Amino acid sequence: MAIQWYPGHMTQARKKAEETMEFTDIVIEVLDARVPAASHNPMIDEMRLFRQRPQLKILNKADLADPAATQAWLNYFNKQPNTKAVALSCKKPGDANKIPKLCLALTPHRGTHLKPLRMLIMGIPNVGKSTLMNALLNRRVAKVGDEPAVTKSQQRFDLSDTMSITDTPGMMWPKIQYDSDGYMLAASHAIGRNAVIDEDVALFLANNLLQSYPALLNARYKLDAMKLDVATMDGVDLLEAIAKRRSYKRHDGLWDTEKTAVAFLTDYRSGAIGRISLETPQSREMMIENTHPLIAQENTASDNEEETND
Repeated sequence: MAIQWYPGHMTQARKKAEETMEFTDIVIEVLDARVPAASHNPMIDEMRLFRQRPQLKILNKADLADPAATQAWLNYFNKQPNTKAVALSCKKPGDANKIPKLCLALTPHRGTHLKPLRMLIMGIPNVGKSTLMNALLNRRVAKVGDEPAVTKSQQRFDLSDTMSITDTPGMMWPKIQYDSDGYMLAASHAIGRNAVIDEDVALFLANNLLQSYPALLNARYKLDAMKLDVATMDGVDLLEAIAKRRSYKRHDGLWDTEKTAVAFLTDYRSGAIGRISLETPQSREMMIENTHPLIAQENTASDNEEETND
């Protein structure tokens, strides 16, 4: 089942962001370091490029991501024009303080009393924009929550006499093109729970981690102690093993798949399993290559249907 999530307030958020972009010097896009491409909103590029604004890409939550994958993404993004990418954890003291200097390097003509630097923070829900704002201002000005889409309106603040920053609500785009992106975003808690089935997301995540991080799974859930071979397991096997390990049973005696799914997703989101990235530039390229034929078929089928209707 494809995952889509585009709450109504995000349409207004987009319109307001387009208006603010005109009076912005640089866009700070906050991404989830575990899923940098999946957590990129293509509408941000449309608005930014229309106004010809440079961008600072922040791979936030870098302390939860695989360092090797994060470095590969930094190399990838830093090859793009008018772009600087940096990996941070905005919960770490001092990390956020690097941001104004990085923005000034991309906008050397700004940052004076005559031409103050005007920064705009953008990104999808729950990537850490509010935490970043609070860290930059060294006080709690933005509401931080565990659920996506906590911020509902723009807020502008002065960092100094020569710098200001505007925070925007988390903004999705109307249609997620790739099914795996929807599942990666749901696993990383960027999509509202009312739009997903936890068991399906957990199964997707389990299969992904069995391929990419079997040793971390074995260490976290003591699979070898249960005489299980992680190399032969699939996602269903892993979730059942977790249920058995933690005795997650329902009243009818069956394994509690919902409770297991939530626990597994929580372990991933909190970093309890280890430092994990769900995509790399290489895996992203392969996914797109393998998915394009399906998209082409859907488009062809749609075109044929329209011709028939005509």
